[in-house]
Amino acid sequence: MFSSRSFRYLTHLGLSVSLSLGLLACASTEKAPEEAEANVQTEQQELKADYSVNDSLSNAPTLSKPNAPKIAPAPATRQKLAGGEKYGNSASQAVPGSAPRMEIAKERDRRMMTDEEPSPHVNPGNTEDYDRIYENPFLNSMSNPLSTFSIDVDTASYSNTRRYIESNQLPPADAVRIEELVNYFPYDYAAPKDNKPFAVHTDLSVCPWQPRHKLLRIGIKGKPVLTENLPANNLVFLLDVSGSMGAPNKLPLLKRSLKLLVDRMRPQDHTSIVVYAGAAGVVLPPTSGERKDDIIAALDKLESGGSTAGGAGLALAYQMAQKHFKANGNNRIILATDGDFNVGPSSDSELTRMVEDKRKAGVFLTVLGFGMGNYKDNKMEKLADKGNGNYAYIDNLMEARKVLVTEVGGTLLTLAKDVKLQLEFNPSRVASYRLIGYENRMLRTEDFDDDTKDAGELGAGTTVTALYEIVPGDARAQATPLKYQSSQTRPQSTDSDELLTVKLRYKAPREDKSQLISRSVPDKAQAWENVSQDFRFAAAVANFGMQLRDSEHKGQWQMEDVITQARSAQGKDQESYRRNFVEMARKAQLLKQTE
Repeated sequence: MFSSRSFRYLTHLGLSVSLSLGLLACASTEKAPEEAEANVQTEQQELKADYSVNDSLSNAPTLSKPNAPKIAPAPATRQKLAGGEKYGNSASQAVPGSAPRMEIAKERDRRMMTDEEPSPHVNPGNTEDYDRIYENPFLNSMSNPLSTFSIDVDTASYSNTRRYIESNQLPPADAVRIEELVNYFPYDYAAPKDNKPFAVHTDLSVCPWQPRHKLLRIGIKGKPVLTENLPANNLVFLLDVSGSMGAPNKLPLLKRSLKLLVDRMRPQDHTSIVVYAGAAGVVLPPTSGERKDDIIAALDKLESGGSTAGGAGLALAYQMAQKHFKANGNNRIILATDGDFNVGPSSDSELTRMVEDKRKAGVFLTVLGFGMGNYKDNKMEKLADKGNGNYAYIDNLMEARKVLVTEVGGTLLTLAKDVKLQLEFNPSRVASYRLIGYENRMLRTEDFDDDTKDAGELGAGTTVTALYEIVPGDARAQATPLKYQSSQTRPQSTDSDELLTVKLRYKAPREDKSQLISRSVPDKAQAWENVSQDFRFAAAVANFGMQLRDSEHKGQWQMEDVITQARSAQGKDQESYRRNFVEMARKAQLLKQTE
């Protein structure tokens, strides 16, 4: 073991170093920012007295892993139906409705928490990993009256899909998560007018790719918060500087991306930098946004090399965030990596257990993915999901600007956590239904009322959209006769003009008890030509995902129909996101024609 003073000086010399795991505790006991900033020059002068630049360093400690990155010194700086008995009795729903959904959810959970069945790679040298997606089927509303899921604000799948298409390749089917494609785009939902953190909207229309069906859109709009009104930030940049991050679209792009965020920081905001390669270390103690040059200088000095101890990096980053916790602020780790952890704790189960435990302290996790070839999408999505955060993929500087500048409020500030939706369908009007996307966000029926069950987070100004394809009809005629239970519905289900009821639960960021919002949706579908541009565009993006996945549910549409609908629904499009989507869809059409 050697002293932290010796390590500071050796890294100052630019030697390639790698911290041993035993140094982790030493690195994590960083001095308080004020003391560190006051003493760093004195420490460096003292170290020079101990280790002269001209010495052969024969007396210096031997450091392991000579190919580790050069790390610059820090600058001186339930089986209970959730009220779901509106249209039918509990006897008709308990076993037929809940049990199949529970088993489906359990099976999905098992697959999500293992490395089972990675999707095929684009080429033999590609080790990218994506969890298998089993598309949601149509479910009979009599035997499955309730549909329960967590919201998803991640957008990584969209920009990752774009990366494939711009590289003249179609993405693997399991890289295409339709809800993330749809939620990549902002929609013009009205903001809340009351004291709620968000507003809920619903629209119903004829389904454009299957005219005999209906299409339901559920939209959520988070309350906008001006950047200057955001609470003070305690941010820890957790940066992967291992050897796999050397490509131009990895560490170099990462550093440029974070500079965009640093440029927006205010004096009350503080940033720390933790890096990991063969082991983890702190290269910048908490530094005020007034000292942007110091933060940028620390970023500029980072170089890649060595293996990838991502688990050790996460542990140290959480320690830093908790040590400098802001009681009324935004405490968040921003992990930037390709996800290829290969030293120390690296399995999905080990890492997600760590993140689940640490989130209880009020530190949220944002994950930014970079690079290609060895990209571990499945690992990063799980970490963001379990860490009460969000997940984006940065494929170029414009995407970094979208995530870290244009939508910074939604990226950094959580308005509501554990946001869950539950729909109850009226079986006298809905024969069957299908949730489009959200396959890895499905919850069991009893999870809706269980406040201990984790769900998605909603950021400031963020919009979330969910689409259901609905088959009209009387599900009672299709119900399987049961020996021990009644399949009868309540009289009001027949007399009512309600198609379904939407219920939503959420918690304030620092609370553990959820609040409930509920509203009914009448069976009044608009003609497709009369729906809003937002609705048309969201439907086009959803079917685009189905086209890429070659889904059996894509209906009568082809890629040309996707392009036509999206082009006619571009609207204002100030950032050109929709126009760029149309161009991407055109290229995908050509790729599909020539595959």
